[in-house]
Formats: sequence, structure tokens, C-alpha cells
Amino acid sequence: MHVDPLILERNAEERAGLLTSPLQTQAPYSGHVTVEQLFETTDAWSEGRGLNVLLYGAVGTGKSTVVRKLVLDWCAGTTLTHFKLLVPFSCEDLGQLSKAVSLMDLVGRKYLHLRKHPLLGGEGDQARDVLFLFNGMEKMKLDFRIGATELCSDPNEVLPPGVVVVNLLRKYLLPEASVLVTTRLSALDRIPQKYVTRYAQICGFNDLDRQRAYFTSRLMQQTGETTHNNEVNGLIELLYLNLQRESQLAAACFLPSYCWLTCATLHFLHFTDAKAPIRTLTGIYTSFLRLNFGGEVLGTGTGTNAAIQGQHNSLMLYVVRTVGKLAFDGVTNKRTSFSEEELEQWIGGKTKTDEELRQLAMFRTDVLDFFLAPCVESFKHSPEDPSKIDQKRYVFAVPAMQEYLAALYVVLGENKSALEKMTKEVSLAIGQASEDVSAIFNILSKFIPLRIFAVFNLLKLFPKLYEKISIKNKGSIARTMTAEMFRTEDRYNEDVLDQVEQSLLGVHGPEPQQISEAQPFELYPIFMGGLLHYGNRVLLQQLGCSIQSTTVAQITHALRKYLVRELSQPQPPEELMDLLLLLYEFQNPRLTAEVLASIRSIRLTNVRMTSRKCFVLSSVLSCTPASYRLEELDLSSCLLTQDRLPMLWPAFRHTFKLNLQFNSLGPESCILLRDLLLDPESCIRSLQLCDNTLLESGASTLLEAFPENQSLTHLSLMHTGLGDRGAQELAERLQQHKGLQELNVAYNNIGDRTAMTLVDACREHPSIHTVHLYLNPLTDVGKQSLYVRGDPKSHSGRRVKVLASVTEGSDLSEDWHPILSVIQKNISSWDRQRVKEQLKVFLRDLEWGRQQQQSFWKRLHFRRVEKGVRQTLRMLEKDTIPPSSGKSKWAINTRR
Repeated sequence: MHVDPLILERNAEERAGLLTSPLQTQAPYSGHVTVEQLFETTDAWSEGRGLNVLLYGAVGTGKSTVVRKLVLDWCAGTTLTHFKLLVPFSCEDLGQLSKAVSLMDLVGRKYLHLRKHPLLGGEGDQARDVLFLFNGMEKMKLDFRIGATELCSDPNEVLPPGVVVVNLLRKYLLPEASVLVTTRLSALDRIPQKYVTRYAQICGFNDLDRQRAYFTSRLMQQTGETTHNNEVNGLIELLYLNLQRESQLAAACFLPSYCWLTCATLHFLHFTDAKAPIRTLTGIYTSFLRLNFGGEVLGTGTGTNAAIQGQHNSLMLYVVRTVGKLAFDGVTNKRTSFSEEELEQWIGGKTKTDEELRQLAMFRTDVLDFFLAPCVESFKHSPEDPSKIDQKRYVFAVPAMQEYLAALYVVLGENKSALEKMTKEVSLAIGQASEDVSAIFNILSKFIPLRIFAVFNLLKLFPKLYEKISIKNKGSIARTMTAEMFRTEDRYNEDVLDQVEQSLLGVHGPEPQQISEAQPFELYPIFMGGLLHYGNRVLLQQLGCSIQSTTVAQITHALRKYLVRELSQPQPPEELMDLLLLLYEFQNPRLTAEVLASIRSIRLTNVRMTSRKCFVLSSVLSCTPASYRLEELDLSSCLLTQDRLPMLWPAFRHTFKLNLQFNSLGPESCILLRDLLLDPESCIRSLQLCDNTLLESGASTLLEAFPENQSLTHLSLMHTGLGDRGAQELAERLQQHKGLQELNVAYNNIGDRTAMTLVDACREHPSIHTVHLYLNPLTDVGKQSLYVRGDPKSHSGRRVKVLASVTEGSDLSEDWHPILSVIQKNISSWDRQRVKEQLKVFLRDLEWGRQQQQSFWKRLHFRRVEKGVRQTLRMLEKDTIPPSSGKSKWAINTRR
């Protein structure tokens, strides 16, 4: 897939001119051209000579993508068909060649099938059918001075690669051939103006239509399956609405690279394939930087030889030490926007030498705008208020990039104090010196005074002292990760993955609740963990940012201790989800297993369990031993659907109590739940399926596991649409399962006759002691009969506790409190009219029972329960029922 970016032809005088802010509405550009149009002949160039086209643009505008698309289209015969031969080169590869080579050998070495090609021989004007393509000219040293680069017109003459390229552009070598060169803004003047026929600036996606076309093509291509088309279209619509608001994302997506990052992140969040290779959010951001800055060194704009690559020249390391330092300061002080003075302070504020100033100038021209963009809010308000024009603020192009760079800054150890940096340098110097001189001193120790020898041995201990300081520093990194992970003010924010999604798609509807006014940076510690993963460290090594294995081991050792300490306290569901994401991003099975060993229950109530979160949960639990079991896995009110259950299968096998209440599971879901109960490695004791539309067919499928399953003791099918037929089948199959102890079939439209049959079956069962039947259309006679059947006077049957109403005849049921608590907890999701009718029945039973009582204290107890029921009825009539969470106030007040 490909969407053409905007390409504008520039005059020589305006070649360095930049586009105005992408946030401003602009008229259509009159100079928009295609690459093919750039090679149309002009009057400004001599007859018989090829064209030299210079295509330039900032980092991330799509230069390399345009080049790749051009080559593919030429191979397919759809563009530039008047060229018979197209020869593409990477200037990064050419810049690393140390041996001299001729043009013919250079082409033949790169493309074996073009060896000794007649079009490259220089005879006649055959070269007019040849197009050379040099991508990334800023990575190559070119010198057009006659004294520094000799002239050459022979394709077979052996010369340094830079000299060959210069003579092609000078038109001394194959003058009839055309040349396309791509470069960045800082390298525009490396080719003298007289050697360039046309200048063209690639400007990225300047309008929403191009951005939307890219998002549509990319997301449709990535998902592939037609079953996801509706979801993809929904995401695209939400994304487009967010872009139309002139959001910060719209400014970022002016660069096609950030469009790629947006699509990759959305695909990560919404389309998860359990069979695909593991992919992490940290890995996406690391790959993103690898694509844009891989293998690059920090030049000076005067032709630095890229072959001399040291870590100190790494462009990405320079980004970390400047932009990363700014990001770290923002995270530390909870700020996302920065003034121009702050940018000056943190980025290049301490440069002194001419070399450093040249590097800074190149960095500002090519790279800085890639990471930082003008703040949309300040841009909107400054024209209205002239006093704020000078207060222009800058933010990171995407919020998560600030947290990623801050995490990288910390993990690389760049936030050391001056003392720690000096200690490291002295330690290395002494360590190296001691290795060289140690052998000599071992010989001379017999002749030199003991005091001098003792001083030398003392110096040899200094590296060991530094090592202890270093270990302490790594422990502080782990402590920082844990502290940021479990910040008190962030405990009730949305989980991190939802925050990432909201940053891309915007917030549609009510704003999510946020207790703290400060900007949350909850991705920051997760990125710190993800950067320690081996795969990310390999990519960072290619970027010139090295994280040693010893550093990872030291951080991991300290992190384990701090995480286990924090998990000794109960954590909100959102915080627990963030912890699971941290362990997933870390991809360290041993650490994950040791941390989870301290967790006995995972409660993710009300967390929106997307496919990615389901995969994260299962992946993390799969790191534990086969014998590991959770006491409870609570996934109630998580918007789970049938298609998410297979992804959660590994997690289900690690729990005793599985709570799937208040989700969107249908009858087909029972097929997997049945197989789960039949799995010999599964040991589920309690299965709660309340408020899922399982219906009679789903229950029938689930009951097929009864003959072979022996672990289940508690089964809740409350409000699942069983009806009389489903309850009848349940009564018939009960004897097939000997271990069941409690059965909940409340609110299932079960009548008197079926309820009596079920209670009789429970009474004959060897272990069932409680059955829930409230909120069913039972008559007063039926309820009384159920209590009599549940507590037989003869010795022919067992006593079974039947929960059908808050009263038992004229007495208050001892189980009135559990019944009312369940109703109060679920009232917000149940049919209001049905609950009203049932509460009125309870109220009538309570009033009749109170009138039959002679004891003042019993009548007072009845009135207390009546008061709670009436209060709930009033709330229902006013439609002011709060969301279900915890115990109701009136239930607590009336409990004795």
C-alpha cells in the first residue's frame, strides 16, 4: 500500500523554504508535482545531458518510501518508462566503502546481472536511457572542489565512491544519464546549485484526506481478514474525527512516519493474533526509531565520513542526551509542554566548540522538529492574544514518545550525577592502568618499599568501589520504576492501554475520571521495563545505545524485591492491569513467575478487556509453573465476548475461582467453558456466569461436562435465561456431578413446579447445601412449599437452604441480607420494571410478616429491612441507582 505525499517543486532561491505550520488551513498547492514530472525536459538544461533532480525533506516525510515505490513502479512498467535502466544506491552503503572502485564495478558488485552492461559503457548517447538513484546523500562525503576531487569521464576508471558520484553529478561521467538524489534539509548546499536541474521538497501528508487514505489502506492491509472490516472502519472514523478537531495528533501525522506509528499502535491495541510472534508496545517504538535513525551518526554538515562510527557519534545517543534529557525533566516535574527558553537550556545549552555548534545546527535542522512540535493550544490562542505570541510552547509529537525517551534516558544511565560520571571515568582509567602495570609490580614488589606497594593496591580497589556504586544506582532505577508504577494519585486513572488509545482516538463521550490534576506518566515505568528486553536492546545497539546485560541483571534483581513489596497491598484493577503490562513488556519469564508467586488473586473488575489485554493476561500467567493456581480470577464487567475466550484459555487453567459475570457471553461461549471443565489440567471450583445470555442451549452445553468434572463446587447461572426447560434439564443432570455444593439459578423465569423439582433434586444430591431461587415468578404457596421441601421433617432427605424470598412464612429469612445485597449489586444492569415488581412482592411479604409478630424487637427488625427495600424502590423510580460497586449503604445499615 502507498499514499503519495505532497511534493512541491522549488526554485533555487526558495529551496530551503519550509512549509508553514500544518495546523493552518491552506489553499491547495499550485506547485504539486509527481516524481515522474520532475524528469520532464526543461529549457533550462543543455540538450544531450541528463537531468539532476534533488529531492529533499525533513526526517519522517517519506523520502525513502517514495524511492522504494518509484523503483517498484519502474519494475512494473508503470512509471518513468523512457528509462531502460534504473540503478538505485544507498549512500550509507557507499559511504562505508573504503576501497576505490570504478562505476562499472560498483554497479556490477551491487547488481550481478548488470555487470558490464552496454548502457553503462559510455559509448554514444546510450546513457540517456539510464537513471541513477542515490538515497540519503547526507550520509556520504561529497567534495566538488577540483583540487579535492579529480575529474573522470571513464566508467572503468577506479576511483573512491564519492568521486564517482561527484563526477556523475558534474556530468563529466556519463553526461547523458539522469540522476535522482534524496537528502535532508541540512545537506542541501553540499551539491552546488549549478549541478542541480530541479529542486523538489517532499512535504509529507499536508491534509486530512491523505492521512485518512493512509490509515484506511494501512489498517485494512494489516488486519487482512474481512471479519474485522467493521471494527477497522469504526477505528478509522474515530481517528478521523480526532484529526478533524485540529488535535495534536493531526500535527504529528503531518509526517508519514507518525502515521505509521499510529497505525502500528492501533493494530497492537485492537487486533491481536495469539499465533503471531510476540509484539510489545516498547518494541513498536524502538522499531520506529530504528526505521528513522538506524545506523546514523551525527555529522557536522561539512561532510563527515560516515565510515568512522563510534558510539559518541551516534545520532540516536545524541537524541537521548538532549531531547531525552528534556523528556526526563518533563516527566519528573509532570509537564508536557516546554517554552523556547527551556528548549535552548536543555538542547545544546552547554555547547562550546565550533564542532559542537555545527552538530547542534544540523540536529536542529533535521531532527528536532521530528520529536517536538508547536503546541496546538498555544497555536490556537496566540493569534487572538498578542501578548502570548512570544509564549510559544512545544510538546512531543505524540505523548508516549516523551515517556519512551525519558525511560531510555534513565535506563542508559544518562541521569547520573557529576560525581557518578567522574567515578566511572576514574575507575576505568585506574582499571586499565592496573592491568598494564600489574605484571611489572608483581616483579618489583620484592624490591620497592611496602608502603608504596600498599598505596598501589589501594588504588586497585577503586574499580570495586565503583562497581558497588553502580549496583546501587541500578537499584535506584528499579525503585523509580516501582514508585512510578504505583503512584497514589494515579491509582484510579484509566489503565495505560486505554490511555494510549484515547491519545490516538480522542475521548468520545464523558471525560474519564481522573483524580489527580497532574499529568499522568504511567507508560514511563512500563517503557523502562520494556527497554530491558533482549530484542529491544539489540535494536538499540544498532542505534548506538548500548544496555549491558549486567545492568539488566542488576535492575531485575532489585525490581523483583520492590514489586513484591508493593503487591503485598491490595491494588485497584487498573493498577493491576498496568502491572501485568509491565511484566509482558519485560518479557522475562523468570521475573514474571517470581512476582506472580506473591499474588493469590487477580481482580480486573470493570477493566475493558480488549483482545490485547486478554493476550497480555494469558501470556503473563503462562510464565508460571503448571502447579501455580490463583484463588480467584475476577473478570466481571469486562465487556468480554465469545471471541475473547479462546485467548484467555491459558489464564483460565491457572485459577480455582473464575468470575465471568456481567459480560456479553452467548450460548456459543459455553462450548469453550465446557471444554475447560473437561480439561484434566483445569481445577476450577467456582464458576460465576451471572448476567450472560447463555439461554437453555448454552446451559445444556455446559452441563455436558458434569459426568467427568469433579472439581466444580459452586455454579452461578443467575439471570442467564434458563427458563423452565433449562432448569428442568439441570435438575435431571445434577446427580451426574457429585461435588457440587451451591447452585444459583435466581432471576431465570422459573415457575413453581420446576423450582420444586430442582429443590427435590438438590435434596437428594449428596453435597448441595444451598440453592438460590429469588427473583423468579414464584407464588406465595410455591415459596412456602420450597422451604418445606428444603427442610424436611423426616429423615429421608438432606436439609437444603433455599433462598427464594426475604421471608419464610411469618418469619424473616435468615438469608435476607445476601438476597438483597445481590439485588442491590446488580440492579443497575437488570430490568428495572422486573426488579420493581419483585421488590414490591418482598415489601408485601415483609408487611404481612411484621403484622403477625408479637415481639417488639422482631417488628423493629422487620421495619429496618422494609426501610431498605423502600429506599431502593424510591431510587429506582427516580432512576438514581449508582453503578454497582461494593455493598450498598442501606444493606450495611440494616445488617445485624
